[in-house]
Amino acid sequence: MNYIFSFLFFFFSLYRVLMDSSLNPNKHLKEEFVSNLDGSSILEIAALLTIVPLLVLIRYSIGFRSRTDNNNDKSVSSKKNDDEIAVSRQWKAYSYAISLDFIFIVFPMLLFFTVLSEWVYHGVVLLSLLLLVLTVTAKRSSSGLQRGQSLSFRANVSSYRVALMLITCLCILAVDFTIFPRRYAKTETYGTSLMDLGVGSFVLANAIVSRQARDVSSGNWISGLKATAPLLLLGFIRLVTTSGVDYQVHVTEYGQHWNFFFTLAAISILTSFVNIPAKYCGILGFTVLAGYQTWLVSGLNTYLLSHERGNNIISKNKEGVFSTLGYWGMYLLGVDLGYRLFYAKHSNTRSTTISIARVFLVSLILWIVTLLVDNYVERISRRTCNMPYVTWVLAQDLQALGIFMLSSYIPMNKLSPLEEAIDQNLLATFLLANVFTGMVNMAVDTIFASPLSSLVILTAYAFGLSVIIGTIHFSGFRLKFW
Repeated sequence: MNYIFSFLFFFFSLYRVLMDSSLNPNKHLKEEFVSNLDGSSILEIAALLTIVPLLVLIRYSIGFRSRTDNNNDKSVSSKKNDDEIAVSRQWKAYSYAISLDFIFIVFPMLLFFTVLSEWVYHGVVLLSLLLLVLTVTAKRSSSGLQRGQSLSFRANVSSYRVALMLITCLCILAVDFTIFPRRYAKTETYGTSLMDLGVGSFVLANAIVSRQARDVSSGNWISGLKATAPLLLLGFIRLVTTSGVDYQVHVTEYGQHWNFFFTLAAISILTSFVNIPAKYCGILGFTVLAGYQTWLVSGLNTYLLSHERGNNIISKNKEGVFSTLGYWGMYLLGVDLGYRLFYAKHSNTRSTTISIARVFLVSLILWIVTLLVDNYVERISRRTCNMPYVTWVLAQDLQALGIFMLSSYIPMNKLSPLEEAIDQNLLATFLLANVFTGMVNMAVDTIFASPLSSLVILTAYAFGLSVIIGTIHFSGFRLKFW
């Protein structure tokens, strides 16, 4: 841990040096650029979140893995025998596979999030037809394959989590450029957008695969607090660095000091103190959400969505502090859904088709609940993390997960190399993306960049991130704790 505290000391020193200077002269313009936005329609966001898994499934259908996989086995023996030639050949094959993943998954995602944003619905139809043709062709050319060779649920969840990470990494930089539609950026008060799904989706993804959802003992509250320490550390590092370099911060997102890592840490702390079996998490989660929603409509929402801020630390960070209740309720519901849909004893005996059908059915029910609550109780608000926001995230993410599970019907499907690399280094990917985003914003006036230069910068950023994470994975490094 000594090196971590050394980094923290360095960041505090950097903060003091930079307090009197501004490295970001257009800070206020950039903050206004992402403020007072109303978002997009629920249907358009659902279409976008359908395109992402479709791209991944198309990559599975296209293949180009036999050469890489064969070399992968050779690489193990080559490393054991210090055969540098074999390792060099394997690196070339691996680089080739990573490049294909970028071409077929990452780059199309970037295009649909920016210059092809008006073609989202067309994209869903065309990609669905393409996937159908490729799947039928692949099955005819691989008649000897068994359906039992499909991806496991764990692998499907990995694909889903990697997709969330890719969306996040692309959006956190793209949002600062004019080619990223304002309707996809985070909403100010009420509404839905692509980026509004971010933190909620991370919370849900962690809940579904948590030890609690798998009904595995997670230890006492002391061990839970120890596991929270890295998140708190990252939260403080982010706070110090953004303040030190005068980086633009949308205060109404979490508050003046709060950030994404503090929210995750708060959920972890609450879960450590209130550690109950998975089968009861749904009841507790619903109770927390119902109580919080009642509080919101009784007047709390007016306070949270206003510009009123007192001098105390809670008031200065009111959005982050109070929304934690909503995110905790979401986490508990996610644990319950993960347990009942995937980990309970009876769920392991079901066929793949029934499992997929159950996921889509639960998603459909949650979509209906979302529309009802959004229309008759309170509109969706990511800022307060109210009940309709929670049900929207649950419905949308289960729908996406269900599409990923359709990979069971694609012969010879397997996690792509880039997916494996990011899955093994989710934290490293997110931190590296944040560093690159900050560097680009410090070096470029993003809001004044032309559409062409914006696309070039974003493409270079996405490709560089893919290559670096792929290289880290190839070298055997792993940085992962949640």
